[in-house]
Amino acid sequence: MGTSWWLWALVAVCTGDQFRDEAERIMRGTPVIDGHNDLPWRLLTRFNNQLQSERANLTSLANTHTNIPKLRAGFVGGQFWSAYTPCDTQNKDAVKRTLEQIDVIQRMCQMYPETFVCVTNSAGIRQAFREGRVASLVGVEGGHSIDSSLGVLRTLYRLGMRYLTLTHSCNTPWADNWLVDTGEDKAESQGLSRFGESVVKEMNRLGVIIDLAHVSVATMKAALRLSTAPVIFSHSSAYSLCQHRRNVPDDVLRLVNQTGSLVMVNFYNDYVSCRQEATLSQVADHLDHIKKVAGAGAVGFGGDFDGVSRLPVGLEDVSKYPDLVAELLRRRWTEVEVRGALANNLLRVFEAVEQVRRGRCTRPPFSAGRRAGGPSSVCPQVSDHTQSPEEEPIPADQLQASCRTMYGYSEAPSLHRQPGALLASLTTVLLGLRLL
Repeated sequence: MGTSWWLWALVAVCTGDQFRDEAERIMRGTPVIDGHNDLPWRLLTRFNNQLQSERANLTSLANTHTNIPKLRAGFVGGQFWSAYTPCDTQNKDAVKRTLEQIDVIQRMCQMYPETFVCVTNSAGIRQAFREGRVASLVGVEGGHSIDSSLGVLRTLYRLGMRYLTLTHSCNTPWADNWLVDTGEDKAESQGLSRFGESVVKEMNRLGVIIDLAHVSVATMKAALRLSTAPVIFSHSSAYSLCQHRRNVPDDVLRLVNQTGSLVMVNFYNDYVSCRQEATLSQVADHLDHIKKVAGAGAVGFGGDFDGVSRLPVGLEDVSKYPDLVAELLRRRWTEVEVRGALANNLLRVFEAVEQVRRGRCTRPPFSAGRRAGGPSSVCPQVSDHTQSPEEEPIPADQLQASCRTMYGYSEAPSLHRQPGALLASLTTVLLGLRLL
């Protein structure tokens, strides 16, 4: 009896080592591209973005989920770093704060060129893989960062932004966030307003990935129907397994499948188990569910490291990715499916976004339907970067005007004057008429 138990224990240990070894073998050739990491926000809140501080050294940075040794141990080969600024900056200094966070991401690449390389396209990611460096991309987390300006959207693209999350946990004047679905916020755009549709079209034209993490279900469906390129959920999980409104419901997962889009699973305990505690196995359950409903081509990783306070046992930091991959192998995921979840699914979406930018289509009309990642050659309303940009501004009455000027919203220059100056001008005119 005792010998039998020892044998089973030995088999279990050896099998576990086998899956872990296989995970590392796969990841050496296909390292993970993670969809969302908030290390730049931690660098702001802890060091005010002073990267030359000894305590901010990324090779020895303590009390974070992310540093260079952990990234190496986790076989992280691509990272969308979050350029995040909170909702309380909306209608205030959101654009300035966003620029500063993009700057800190770029300075990470400059200070640690042996580890990070800032890239802006799928080819750059593949080149970074070959060089053994972490391809570093900018994801702007929250539509409030563009301050309802298509010009700001275009400028952030030129500065390296390659995805924009349409909302954070607050409505913008043109898109509704997930708190609408809980009743905590009121629907203002019923998904996307007319200007919100212009934002989506301009993102397609530019080649910016549309990110639907944090948005309401109505916004998810509106963007999935409108976009001519696949979209992503950079850090969201499956609603069927955890009924949190930050997660993606099954009817939306089916649209993800039909549009060749991607859900990058979030590791935050509250979105994994709907409790304060969670496990690596429960994260794998979310990956399994999304694979079942939306297809193996729709699955990715978006850990939300350094942006959350609670992480599953077994996924405490970015070094733990091989353990998650080993679990997928244990669940009989094929090597092709694992490589897809690690990187190839994101690369497929990114390349499709780039093709739409160039005026080529990569997915069928919304109603056609297909398994995610399948071939396509027809697409309605194809975007083309050579086409004229979207120009119509958001209506003035949709903006909070307390902290902004309104230049450009009227052809009458006098309407831009301060009220006192306008009153003085009217007084002068009236006196003149009286004298006549």
